[in-house]
Amino acid sequence: MNTELIELVKKQGMDQETVSQQIENFKTGFPFLEITGPATPNNGIRIMSDEDLDHFQETYPKKAAEIEVVKFVPASGAASRMFKDLFAFLDGDGDISKSGFVQKFMDRIEKFAFYQDLDEVLKTRGTSISDCLDRKDYKEILAALLNDDGLGYGSLPKGLLKFHSYESGARTPAFEHLIEGSQYAVGKGKIVKIHFTVSPEHEEKFRTEIDSIVPHLQKETGLKFEVSYSQQKKSTDTIAVTMDNEPFLEEDGSILFRPAGHGALLENLNDIDADLIFIKNIDNVVPDRIKQATVEYKQAIGGLLLEVQGKVFEALEELETEISPAAIDRAKKVYVEDLGGKLPARFDGMPRMEQFSFLKGKLNRPIRVCGMVKNTGEPGGGPFWIAEEDGSQSLQILETAQINLEDPNSERHLQAATHFNPVDLVCGTRNYKGEKFDLLQYRDMKTGFITEKSKSGRELKALELPGLWNGSMAGWNTLFVEVPLITFNPVKTVNDLLRDEHQ
Repeated sequence: MNTELIELVKKQGMDQETVSQQIENFKTGFPFLEITGPATPNNGIRIMSDEDLDHFQETYPKKAAEIEVVKFVPASGAASRMFKDLFAFLDGDGDISKSGFVQKFMDRIEKFAFYQDLDEVLKTRGTSISDCLDRKDYKEILAALLNDDGLGYGSLPKGLLKFHSYESGARTPAFEHLIEGSQYAVGKGKIVKIHFTVSPEHEEKFRTEIDSIVPHLQKETGLKFEVSYSQQKKSTDTIAVTMDNEPFLEEDGSILFRPAGHGALLENLNDIDADLIFIKNIDNVVPDRIKQATVEYKQAIGGLLLEVQGKVFEALEELETEISPAAIDRAKKVYVEDLGGKLPARFDGMPRMEQFSFLKGKLNRPIRVCGMVKNTGEPGGGPFWIAEEDGSQSLQILETAQINLEDPNSERHLQAATHFNPVDLVCGTRNYKGEKFDLLQYRDMKTGFITEKSKSGRELKALELPGLWNGSMAGWNTLFVEVPLITFNPVKTVNDLLRDEHQ
């Protein structure tokens, strides 16, 4: 960068060295990861038996009651993409025969949890949903739903839309996450701690919603709820460049920086001080009638993490006191059998001190257990075995963009994959001394995503940081567990709310 650009970077409060590296990433791209095979059942993905589930349902709540537990919910995305087809119809000629999506929406409109609210808005305008349907005035219905002078659903975050109907009233995803938290995220002192990452423009609305729910919920459950919020940090934004990899300048002469995807939330996660942190997307919630499977498997993955973590801590504490062959063998057993790690071929020939350093380095890391569902064609990162530079192999969640599809072996491994990650994680972020790990030290900064966008009619390239559950956690110890498909019910479009799982 020339002196003028360096001054602009500083003026806009960004780090010069970081920005220079980002521009270099645009020029060179990101290397593909070396896949040694897909993680599959009993080869990287654990299958829970009924006995396992019973065991963890008994042991997990007792252990959780003695530690700090937090439920971390990324909730900053706007819901506008949910309504893409409705917006297109609103901007079009009003011919419903051209849109099967809108036809389905109108045919089953009374099934949506927001039906009554929408009808009330229309009644204040001297009409109703049924009147509009009789007149085939579909645009009036959609305008009342989407525009800010109506329900404003087109500009609200997903977490504040009414998803599910109950006799007691409709619930938003934020409300459902509080209910879920009371069922598997109860920590020390009977406290349910939930953290939402939100956009600045939505935080006040979240607070209003949550504040209206918590008093009643505390009285009903006998639990205490502590809800906190954070926003994606501006310092994590990444520079945008032209198609020639030069900084993209706005009309006022400033450099364009853009939010860097969910990988930027690693900073927010790193600020959470807890023994156990569950991570789940805002829109992946279901009504009470089918929550049981979710609760059972959340307890199972939380219980597995605490059990394995206990063995890791014991091995590390033993290595602290003695570097004997017996201690090294026990640490090796924990790494291979409990964490599922794959040692480098040269391990047995290493000098004892080198084995000690290797095992201590491998064991003393953050740990995560990730739920994996069978792949039914939904988009999502997949579980793979990756070759590491030290000769070991680790489990990683990869996006397709990280896989070299021109390499026959990588393509074959991709096709053989059976599962994907629905953002169902539980994390242990303290070490064996009770100290919090600095999660920023366990990222793989050689991973990331480059996408093409446009601004003011001009093409640009944008950069996403290593994904939160992809490259941002590449250096963690990882366990994969198969979870039932019923635990994965995302809402990508408004018509997904018509699926049986959301009724």
